[in-house]
Amino acid sequence: MAEKISRYKHDLPISYTLGATLTYEAFKLRPELLEKVYISSETQIDGGIQELIENLKAAGIPVLRNDKAFHILSPKGNCYVIGQFQKERKKLSGGNHLVLVNPSDAGNLGTIIRTAAGFGFEDLAIVSPAVDVFDPKVVRASMGALFHLRIEYFDAIEDYIKRFPDNNRYAFMLRVPTPLPKVPIQKPYSLIFGNEATGLPESYADFCQSVIIRHTNSIDSLNLPMAAGIAMYEFTKEAFNNYN
Repeated sequence: MAEKISRYKHDLPISYTLGATLTYEAFKLRPELLEKVYISSETQIDGGIQELIENLKAAGIPVLRNDKAFHILSPKGNCYVIGQFQKERKKLSGGNHLVLVNPSDAGNLGTIIRTAAGFGFEDLAIVSPAVDVFDPKVVRASMGALFHLRIEYFDAIEDYIKRFPDNNRYAFMLRVPTPLPKVPIQKPYSLIFGNEATGLPESYADFCQSVIIRHTNSIDSLNLPMAAGIAMYEFTKEAFNNYN
């Protein structure tokens, strides 16, 4: 009987890595989550792919030739390796956090996850409603960095604050703002960003330190991944002074 392959859905316990690089990252970082790997008949079995296949087989992870998987999961082509992995939901640990309130764009979320991993953030809080972090578009945009982070969803910002009341909260917004370079950094901290289109409600200034990233009047605002990246850099740059 032919194997049943389903398009990604939020309520499924599995998701997919679309591409050889992402699949290799999943295998390298969380091999226990990787259930199987599909290889297209058009895949060129060169040195890198051959090494990946051998490592997968050595780890007991099935490698399957199945073009149907690509027609269903990646119909636009340019994808020749797909990994199927088990979703894993983790609780945040204490320490510094990145907090996204109602992010709605899969590409933006994936890019922010990748940037967070690059600046040493290990914990990401997402306040619902929000895009699904396991959407293959998010996984792909993160370039596999998804597997570096603990990511937890909260129904409301109040739920997050109740869990981490001692974190110093910095809300990036326009009301009563302090310019970013002049903000006194106190750890542990939470860097909080709003939705791509609407930002954060003004009420956040009542329970957070309001922060602004200054820019010229040539643009209305920075996009969310850019703003988050600048903030993460500013808050972590001291730790990288001696980084080689």
